[in-house]
Amino acid sequence: MTEIHSHCPNCNLKYMMEPSFFYGAMYVNYGITVAISVAVFVITKVFIELNLLQSFLSIFLVLVVLAPFNLRLSRILWINMFVSFDKRFTKKND
Repeated sequence: MTEIHSHCPNCNLKYMMEPSFFYGAMYVNYGITVAISVAVFVITKVFIELNLLQSFLSIFLVLVVLAPFNLRLSRILWINMFVSFDKRFTKKND
């Protein structure tokens, strides 16, 4: 789940720019997790009208299910803060 490619297959960009580069992605992941937790809580409490325990259990379930997605998304967002996209290196569909 935590494994990523070492280099980009298109432009050969090295993803691990420095040791422990993706530690900053933990902060991005924290923000995503808080946003999802608040959204799930509002949905379950206001719209579905579950009690407090059921709301927290649904938050836990959603966070466990989305953990791999959040991990990848946080790493993608973190590296995009430091590396710009360059269209010259996109694959051509011929």
